[in-house]
Amino acid sequence: MSTPYCCPNCKTNRSRFNIIRQIPQSVKLDPLSGDIIEEYSSENLSPFHLAYKGPEIKVQCGACGLIEDERTFIKFGER
Repeated sequence: MSTPYCCPNCKTNRSRFNIIRQIPQSVKLDPLSGDIIEEYSSENLSPFHLAYKGPEIKVQCGACGLIEDERTFIKFGER
């Protein structure tokens, strides 16, 4: 994380951000109660359960509150 950020929404914030680390948890829920029936690890996903393929890090602007992928903030920081 040694690249400058800039918020693509407010376009002025270059210093105040919240780094959000996403930790996916693969589960099977009971459709009626919402209770967790089964937890999967990345090695033993069921054939009908896709693995999470989203970004590891999201960033929130500390000024306007926009939440986006880290790449978006990095691209605007290059300008």
